[in-house]
Amino acid sequence: MRRFIITPAIGVALLSGVAFSAHAAPNQPQGMYSADDIMDAEVYLEGDTNESIGEVDDILLNEAMKVSSLVVESGDVLGLGGREIVIHSDYFRLETYTDGNDTNHRILVTASEEEVASFPAYDRDWWEQAKTNARDAWETTEQELESAWQYTRDAINTDADSPE
Repeated sequence: MRRFIITPAIGVALLSGVAFSAHAAPNQPQGMYSADDIMDAEVYLEGDTNESIGEVDDILLNEAMKVSSLVVESGDVLGLGGREIVIHSDYFRLETYTDGNDTNHRILVTASEEEVASFPAYDRDWWEQAKTNARDAWETTEQELESAWQYTRDAINTDADSPE
């Protein structure tokens, strides 16, 4: 069995690509991943890859179409009680491995059992708050960009109007 571990930054960039039928040649990283292939992938704690804590139930994308989080349907381990939890992209990485001609994926969570137990539940309240936070962040960024643009424009106009 040959394994390829994708770092979070690369994994997020690769996982956010849209592919409809990507298959890796044996022993080669794919470079592009199909969300369909990642759905239902088993999820493990990085420190204990013997017991799955659940499987990928959904992939959440941000406005730039980058993977923001995974929704994991937890098993009855770590006191999670079979609930759906949200795992932010900072806390997981994708591992792709080949076994013969088959390419398989699994998610490794880089968090302690206690951290995983404290991850938010994926429910309507979480979803509404996440949308509000994203909208507020965009509006703040948009206002800051407009201010920077105005400041630059004013500085250029002031310089153009001043005698040399």
